[in-house]
Amino acid sequence: MSDVSTLPRLASQALTPCWDNLNKLTWIDGFAFTSYGVTLGVRVSDPALLPMLRSRLPRDAEPSDADVVERYFSMILGGTRPGSRIRAFNMLYLDHSQAARSHRVDDVLDAFESWSQLSVAEFAPTRIFVHAGVVGWKGRAILIPGKTQSGKSSLVAALVKAGASYYSDEFAVLDETGRVHPFAKPLSMRASPTARQHNVAVEDLGGHVGEEPLPVGLVVMSQYKAGARWQPQTLSPGLGLLELLANTVSARRAAERALATLEGVVSNAPVIKSERGEAKMAAARILQVMEAGA
Repeated sequence: MSDVSTLPRLASQALTPCWDNLNKLTWIDGFAFTSYGVTLGVRVSDPALLPMLRSRLPRDAEPSDADVVERYFSMILGGTRPGSRIRAFNMLYLDHSQAARSHRVDDVLDAFESWSQLSVAEFAPTRIFVHAGVVGWKGRAILIPGKTQSGKSSLVAALVKAGASYYSDEFAVLDETGRVHPFAKPLSMRASPTARQHNVAVEDLGGHVGEEPLPVGLVVMSQYKAGARWQPQTLSPGLGLLELLANTVSARRAAERALATLEGVVSNAPVIKSERGEAKMAAARILQVMEAGA
């Protein structure tokens, strides 16, 4: 057990009366980590949770001994207590707000994984994170912006199977020059829109992970619709910028920096938009556009 007095503190600007109430609970252990320049804290009611949470950290996460963190995750282990027939929920708090509640520990761990990635994406000081799938093709990146269940993971998988290198199915991580950096994680796939997500390693698709940052060669705004035909329209740079901005995590917190980065992207890469049917056919059409020098 750690000396809980050594656990990091939440940054003063995030403190609220509700946070003070949460502090009154018993916290047994915890840790801090850094990802893309963002430092986050974790504390738990039961040390058995620690290895589970560490297994869900962002791929590039590094331990931190920071005294102050920008966001704080607090997880309470549920279950049945001795002498009681009441089954308590597993709980996750992000700062003072409830982020997840479930009898299934995996549900709460999934929420932690998602919220920790989003927190990094929102607070990253030198990167802009866009909700997008990303693959590399002959030295250029293809960005596929879209929210959850827009079909971007299945389209990324189809492009990887067609020979593209895998960068991410979750975020396009852009530096100040507009190059895309890898945010490689297992692809989150669903057998159907209502099915539970399951992770698929890119190697299981016969693909490989890209390692070098790439300039953006094409932005594809596309959402799956059964039976839809691939009929892409080229957007103006202004409309393309708005589409990217709508999928940018830090659009409000770092608006000036986000705009400068995204303007660079749309000034150098076309933005096309179309509904799509099956991912395999759409992937082939997208690669044809790239080969044509779009």
